[in-house]
Amino acid sequence: MSKEKMEHNNVTFNDNGTFTMTPGFSLRWVPELNTATEDDVLILPNIALLGFANFFADTSLITRMSVNLLIHQTKSTAFLRQTVKEFLFNYDSPLVSIGHKFLPSWISFDKLGLLDRMYDLTGDSSTIFTGSDDVSKAGTIDNYNGRPYLPHWPSSPCNKVSGSSDGTKFPSMSNNDTEVLFFSKTICRAIPMVRSSELIIHDGIPVHKYIFKNGSFDNGADNPENKCFCRNNKCLKSGLVDVTDCSYGFPIALSNPHFYKSDQSLLNAVEGLTPDEKLHESHFLINQESGTPTQMYLRMQINIPVGEVSTMANSERFSNLVVPLVWSEIAFETLPNHLLIRFFVYLNFGSIFFVALKYLLLVVGVAFVTLTVITSLFMTIDNELEYRESSAWRHENQTLMDGVQQRDATQPDTEYRYPSADMEMNTP
Repeated sequence: MSKEKMEHNNVTFNDNGTFTMTPGFSLRWVPELNTATEDDVLILPNIALLGFANFFADTSLITRMSVNLLIHQTKSTAFLRQTVKEFLFNYDSPLVSIGHKFLPSWISFDKLGLLDRMYDLTGDSSTIFTGSDDVSKAGTIDNYNGRPYLPHWPSSPCNKVSGSSDGTKFPSMSNNDTEVLFFSKTICRAIPMVRSSELIIHDGIPVHKYIFKNGSFDNGADNPENKCFCRNNKCLKSGLVDVTDCSYGFPIALSNPHFYKSDQSLLNAVEGLTPDEKLHESHFLINQESGTPTQMYLRMQINIPVGEVSTMANSERFSNLVVPLVWSEIAFETLPNHLLIRFFVYLNFGSIFFVALKYLLLVVGVAFVTLTVITSLFMTIDNELEYRESSAWRHENQTLMDGVQQRDATQPDTEYRYPSADMEMNTP
């Protein structure tokens, strides 16, 4: 068992409410979580041989003869003894080395590792909405590698990537009609998801369960809209996701583990498969208000779809067979405790806090306006009384009285009544 680390590197914020980053994935083997080791030796299909046979099967007779000679000379057999680490991450293959030398446009690598090819995101970039302009878009993809679509597929809806999520954050405030899309370059498409449960409580947080929509892995057999997933006019059977163009040209198809919900003929061709919904179905538990997943189980099986290779050396037994190689489960059962506590407080008390703050501000505003009105009404009276008790008022009053007395002395026929604090001055 390994731990997957997902990173958003080289983050740059843009002016249109998005940020651009470089996605990064890495796997680390965790010995204490495994009963086996990376150095355990297994007998496994030779994926380099099957890839070569499948690639050259439709070429001219002379080309096939040359490739067959090469297969014999390099002693490439149908099965190899390999360690787990070599098979998954890196091993030397004479066929791959020769293909890298003479066909670099097809094989751009000189060593082969099943997961190593699928986790190579060199040069990729993703632009994601921050939610500053529209909170419902927060965490969803605006474009991948500068495009709102995948160039591997010819038309919509197969090539759609805008509006999808890489699994860290889904649309906020989603409702029953909101389309939820999960995107991974490894899967080479944005897969629609549907709600499969009523509201449930997980770790104290209200969530809904989401699963991949039925027919998401169909290639046109049941859903005509999915015909655009047929590569080079060749449609894989229902249940298989052709990721060849996202795996640097190497023939790879993904499916549910044990061909769960896949064409029955795929299951019948291989012994020992027992599809089980509980063990092999992918699902997410997503909080609707925030769009945050609180649990994830992403289960995928890696297969090699082999065509008609009956004329290719050491490959005849695999002709027209989809060979299952390995299946993986990328999962987390629950959020870390520090995130759970923060999330719980936000969801359960955040809304109450903001409502209380709103009403508190309203009360404070009303009180402030009322106080202002009352103060303005009584301030004039208080100021007048304070003024009449002041020395300035007494000086002004004395000056006025002196002026009246002087006029009285010069104009004896005119009667004056002296003003006081409680009288008005009258002129007859």
